[in-house]
Amino acid sequence: MALIGLIIFIIAQLGYAGSIRMVGVNKYMAWITSMIIQTLLLYIMAMLNWLRFGLRAVVILGCILFLVRMVMAIFKIQKIPFEGFHYFDLWMIVIGLSLGTTLYSSPLLHYDNYSHWALIVKYLLLQGHLPIASDAIISFTSYPPATALFITQFLTWVGFSSGAMLVGQFLLIWAGLYAVFAVLRDYTRSTNAFILCLTISLINVFNIAIRMNNLLVDFILPVVAAAGIAGVYVYRHQPRLQCVTAFLFGSELFLIKNSGTMYVVMIGFYLLYLLMKNSKEIKWFKRFGKSLGLTALTMVGSYPSFFWWNQHVHATFSTVSKHQISTSAYKNQLASESSKVIMKIGNKFLHQIFSLDSLSTRGFLLVNLTLIIAWIVIRLYLKKPNNLLKVLLALDASFVAYYLSVFAMYIVSMPYSEAINLEGSERYLSSMVILNMLLATMALVVAMDRAMYEPDVSKRGIRSFKNIITKNTY
Repeated sequence: MALIGLIIFIIAQLGYAGSIRMVGVNKYMAWITSMIIQTLLLYIMAMLNWLRFGLRAVVILGCILFLVRMVMAIFKIQKIPFEGFHYFDLWMIVIGLSLGTTLYSSPLLHYDNYSHWALIVKYLLLQGHLPIASDAIISFTSYPPATALFITQFLTWVGFSSGAMLVGQFLLIWAGLYAVFAVLRDYTRSTNAFILCLTISLINVFNIAIRMNNLLVDFILPVVAAAGIAGVYVYRHQPRLQCVTAFLFGSELFLIKNSGTMYVVMIGFYLLYLLMKNSKEIKWFKRFGKSLGLTALTMVGSYPSFFWWNQHVHATFSTVSKHQISTSAYKNQLASESSKVIMKIGNKFLHQIFSLDSLSTRGFLLVNLTLIIAWIVIRLYLKKPNNLLKVLLALDASFVAYYLSVFAMYIVSMPYSEAINLEGSERYLSSMVILNMLLATMALVVAMDRAMYEPDVSKRGIRSFKNIITKNTY
């Protein structure tokens, strides 16, 4: 790995993250938000056929932003207040360095999607442009290039290797996981923070079907979506920043993979809910109308990037790629599938999702049991109101919707030989399990924080417990 290139890349990340913090972006949201901004800039450059220039210009711009910040700090023009350093910050740094160095020395796992996710990165790096029709080596032509673009930018500066590709992807994962800590109101309560750390550890168990030693995006999707929902929550009293965050994360999720649409919808519904809840309008229909209009404007605004990509795919490639959104292909597939075949696939799918041998099913049960037990303890024992049951209903609804969408994918866009064996099903289902584990934990730590004896964070201290029993229990 080129040390000088790595230092330049790190300086650029500091420049982007520090600059967006100056406009009010949360400390924990800054890293993933800045990486998304860089990816979208690279995407625009790639679509305009300026990718080779963009791979260098975007990083150089970050270095310039870093220098500007240094000058401003020296002359005390504007200074970002230091928010402290906590146990979980150290934990994330140690975990990041440990996993990063391990992945750098790990071999890249090759299987079906290697024909796209890793190959496209090498193609972008060497060719300096998106694939064209004559490039028969790229078979998954409809897959959006977001993560590949960021990884390619990383490789441009540190050099090409399998390990470097894995590290480039891991930077996105780490930044997305770091963002979930933004939901904490009180960073001095270590128990709440380490519940998030525990969940980050647990999702790596439920990530076994995906793993991080390949370039599949099924782990990146839920992590980025969780970070986006965390941002929508954190900026609930700043509707402009809230909508900008939803727009950025929606655009990114669309461009990670076609199936990112489900995660964008979840962000949109949550944005609508919080806009209505925090609106100053007294009449409900005015609240709903304004909130719905703002949500629609935000989420529809995130779609053009994906629409642009679809137009590019249709204009560049004449054949329909696997998993490409195509109504004509869906009609042909359904026409060839008999009701008997659909029932056979459906029965096998139901057997899997209701089997306790399925890791994703265990994850579903873990989410439900955790939130139910937490609701009982906080509501009935501590006598504190909380919204954990509402959160559970919303998460279960997302489970059902996602499972139905996965089943539909097997019916309309997969060959029978793959669909009947439910190939990749555990990988697909694990994505939603990972997302909902992160969302459930964020809701849990918020509920725990609000259930504490002293609700005002500024008044909390070592004595702000109801009695010595509750303090010792904590």
